[in-house]
Amino acid sequence: MRNNISFTSSGLELSGHLYVPDGAPHRRPAIVVGHPASGVKEQAAGLYAESLARSGFVTLTFDAAFQGESEGLPRGLEDPAHRIEDLKAAVSFLTTRDEVDPDRIGMLGICASGGYSVPAAAADLRVRALATVSAVDIGRQFREGPDGAQSPAVLEQLLAGAAAARTAEACGEAPRMMSLFPENEQAARAAGQYTFDGWEYYCTPRAAHPRSAKQFTWSSVDRIATFDAFRFIKLLGSRPLLMVVGTNAVTKRMAMEAFADAISPKELFWVEGASHVDLYDKREYVPTVVAKVASFFAASMGA
Repeated sequence: MRNNISFTSSGLELSGHLYVPDGAPHRRPAIVVGHPASGVKEQAAGLYAESLARSGFVTLTFDAAFQGESEGLPRGLEDPAHRIEDLKAAVSFLTTRDEVDPDRIGMLGICASGGYSVPAAAADLRVRALATVSAVDIGRQFREGPDGAQSPAVLEQLLAGAAAARTAEACGEAPRMMSLFPENEQAARAAGQYTFDGWEYYCTPRAAHPRSAKQFTWSSVDRIATFDAFRFIKLLGSRPLLMVVGTNAVTKRMAMEAFADAISPKELFWVEGASHVDLYDKREYVPTVVAKVASFFAASMGA
């Protein structure tokens, strides 16, 4: 079912997994699945891609440029503009595959890719339908914090670090790196439930992967800080939109506000009791979400 593939995005070769339903005799609808920031194709995105393939869709997930098994230097760069291009390049790749009906391609974005997928799909009319799971605007998260309560001084400090790093690189230093997660469980718990949930997912046997990013370059910060994920959500127009959100997600305000700006047909699907990260892999939630997403794409693009 899973094939190792590669495709090019803005001159860089990206590594991906293509999932094809068993015994597929004809061209099928396909879905590009984008991974969370710092994630890789083997984690949440792979879980959803494989599950949706079992529902009859051809699915594609891949490592973003500069991360995982994909090309790009410096390693650990998180560049929203390039992430959007990666998603569009994935659509282009699917249009070349014999297994895929090029007129029935959808997109699923998880966490930060839920944000990246909005401008990608808004400007790429080949994307017929868009779904997101725990969608966030990573730029807004850096500016305001996941719950909107972050002091403006935090962003000022981050931008100061980014400026210093760029100057250091101009003087010949190696790229400076910023840690994404606390050093241990005690520090993660002290930072709050949202931080602990991310640390537990990425840094413990629950879902840790050796290629997932534990650091970003400091030069990622100013790129992220000025990104506005949901600004052009109206450009989706009449193409169907599904946004899946946990009722206990600290980040839910972002999806709710984005949803309010979108044009119909649209649906906001609540998962009772789930946090933001719960929807990545928790068995009590993911099957329900997969079923909902599969039903949405079947109705939007045909089975």
